[in-house]
Amino acid sequence: MMGPAHSLSGAAAWLGVGAAAAAAGHPMPWPVIVVGALICAGAALAPDLDHKSATISRAFGPVSKGVCEIVDKLSYAVYKATKKQGDPRRTGGHRTLTHTWLWAVVIGAGASALAYTGGRWAVLALLFIHLVLAVEGLLWRAARMSSDILVWLLGATSAWILAGVLDKPGNGADWLFTGDGQEYLWLGLPIVLGALVHDIGDALTVSGCPILWPIPVGRKRWYPIGPPKALRFRAGSWVELKVLMPAFMLLGGVGGAAAMNFI
Repeated sequence: MMGPAHSLSGAAAWLGVGAAAAAAGHPMPWPVIVVGALICAGAALAPDLDHKSATISRAFGPVSKGVCEIVDKLSYAVYKATKKQGDPRRTGGHRTLTHTWLWAVVIGAGASALAYTGGRWAVLALLFIHLVLAVEGLLWRAARMSSDILVWLLGATSAWILAGVLDKPGNGADWLFTGDGQEYLWLGLPIVLGALVHDIGDALTVSGCPILWPIPVGRKRWYPIGPPKALRFRAGSWVELKVLMPAFMLLGGVGGAAAMNFI
């Protein structure tokens, strides 16, 4: 799928988690709902770090472009080193390493560890990165018409304000993990969820997605998971734009209302 659809699906997924938590009698504080949805929307773009033309490659100028080139080469090297006889030849690393459940878990765990050990500045960095990505994905038309610096300023300002809101007692810094020093451990959860939602979205497209790697399926270690080919669509097609994106907005609205106990 394309960047805007990925971001919408990520935000909708976190709002759905908020609705489920509320139904289970453990509602999220409203800042966790809002911040988690924005982080998940940004994280839903991150698996495309292996694609030099993806939205994320443009988000931070030359830095993100350079990172994408490195990740593409790393992913391709891992593919070549681990593929089985049934896996096809490739010329690049797109939709390989960064599109797996293992990558999602490692990145999410790394973010939680960074928040745990790095303190406030680490939290601000995580928020800044994912809020910039959320702007690039959810407000992509405005982001492309604006300068990168304005998008970065918006991300930095929003990160500072939201971190301040979360720091207040009862607003969710210690949501789910309540022990001393465990504030913000939960930040890894929307990052994992965003990556997995991205993978599921790509699995619906023509090429499928090797979500299960490194678990082999038959003669393939990079088996492209997906529905029957008749139910798949091409990225950017009318199915994505006219069906899936409105559905994500509707589901996100319902999930958000349920998470806030409005319905």
